[in-house]
Amino acid sequence: MSDFRLRVFAAVARHLSFTKAGQELFISQPAVTKHIRELETQYGQRLLARRGNRVALTEAGSLLLLHAEAVAASARQLDEQLLSLRDPEEAAGRLRLGASTTLSQYLLPAWLPGFQARYPQVQLTLLNVNSERIAEALLRGDLDLGFVEGRTKSRDLHYELLLPDELVPVRRATPTGPPAAPLPLAEALANPLVLRERGSGTLEVLEMALREAKIKLGDLRVALYLDSTEAIKSYLAAAPGALGFVSRRALTRELAAGVLEIVPIAGLHLPRQFEAVWVQGQPLSRPAQRFLHWAHDQARAAALADQLVSWSI
Repeated sequence: MSDFRLRVFAAVARHLSFTKAGQELFISQPAVTKHIRELETQYGQRLLARRGNRVALTEAGSLLLLHAEAVAASARQLDEQLLSLRDPEEAAGRLRLGASTTLSQYLLPAWLPGFQARYPQVQLTLLNVNSERIAEALLRGDLDLGFVEGRTKSRDLHYELLLPDELVPVRRATPTGPPAAPLPLAEALANPLVLRERGSGTLEVLEMALREAKIKLGDLRVALYLDSTEAIKSYLAAAPGALGFVSRRALTRELAAGVLEIVPIAGLHLPRQFEAVWVQGQPLSRPAQRFLHWAHDQARAAALADQLVSWSI
């Protein structure tokens, strides 16, 4: 029911690529370009800024993306409601979710109540373990859908981008506050480190970044490995001089309360992605499909909120 051009625009905005958008929608790149130009003509302003091979959303493009995603979500909701009227059993079922620690602690809990309100007949369970164990559970058939945060990929699993994230160095708040200039990498890593356990996506991202800097984790002064972000934050709050690495999304309360502070480190950037994952070639159950759509809608809203905050700063 929605304008196909909005689907094209949303695909370009999601991938920031005309080529990948065309591949997703099974249309040619010139066709993608045509649809985008028609939208820009219709609204009388640029929606995408093109810099060589790179694409970025303009402010008008971000506003249109919000509308396009709302239209798509509304269309899916209508389809689901009509389907449930035709066959009430389709609205029921079992859904076994698994999520790595950061996702299960700081994102999914806020998304689950709305999904449960819309699909009260779905029997929902959530397994909270690290990314490595989520992959193992999916391959054993113990989960229907997983959410992970690492970089290692299994050929037997399909991964789909959900939301970008960033790990940041953090320590107990000091009277003088964070350093005015980024600390040299060697100086920062000389502190006692408190890190996530083996198999976690968080540790994997850090290890890969250190490897690029030709630094071995075994050569560093690791005070402790812990199995959750909450445990790391509690340890840091009680251990002056220790340094940890956690998701920026996990620090809202501690930063606001002045308990912890972010320590910029020169040359160390730790971007990562939150991804949905399921068994390659295996169709998702109806409840899993519905939750995947729901998660994407919530993730887009979160990403837009992040962008609006960055504009206001």
